[in-house]
Amino acid sequence: MSQAIGKTALAYARVWHHVDASDRVLGKLAERIAIVLMGKHKPIYDPGVDCGDYVVVTNARNIKVTGKKAQQLVYRHHTMYPGGLKEIEYKEMMRRKPDEIIRQAVSGMLPKNKLRERRLERLRIFADDDMGVFKDNILKRWEDGTLQPRQN
Repeated sequence: MSQAIGKTALAYARVWHHVDASDRVLGKLAERIAIVLMGKHKPIYDPGVDCGDYVVVTNARNIKVTGKKAQQLVYRHHTMYPGGLKEIEYKEMMRRKPDEIIRQAVSGMLPKNKLRERRLERLRIFADDDMGVFKDNILKRWEDGTLQPRQN
C-alpha cells in the first residue's frame, strides 16, 4: 500500500504579515490579527494545530478607539500581594506602553487554551515606524484590512 506524500511543508509554512496601526480601530484590528495568529485564514486550519502566521504591528501609538473608551477604559493587573490591584487608565497606558494595549486586545480574542501563549509569541508590536530586524522577513502587508503581497 502506497501513500502519496504532498507538499505539507508548504502548507504549514509561516508567513510574516505587516500591519500599520495608524488610524485603525483597536477592536477590528485585534480581530484580524487574532485570525491570522490562529491560522483561520488558511485552508488547513484545525483548532488543535498551531498553524498561524507571524504578525508585525507598527505605529501602535497611533491606534484609535471608538466612543468614550479613551476616557472610560481602565486596564487592571494584580501584583499577587495583598492590596496589589493596579489600575491604569487608557491614556496613561498609551503614553507608557502602547504595544501592551494591542497585545491585551488580541489576547482577549484568542481562545483560552494551551496554544494561546505560543500564538502571542508570534505577535511583534512596535510603538513607532521602526521594525528593526523584522523588516526583511515581511512577505505580506495589510491595506484596509485585506492582505496584499509585498511589492519589491
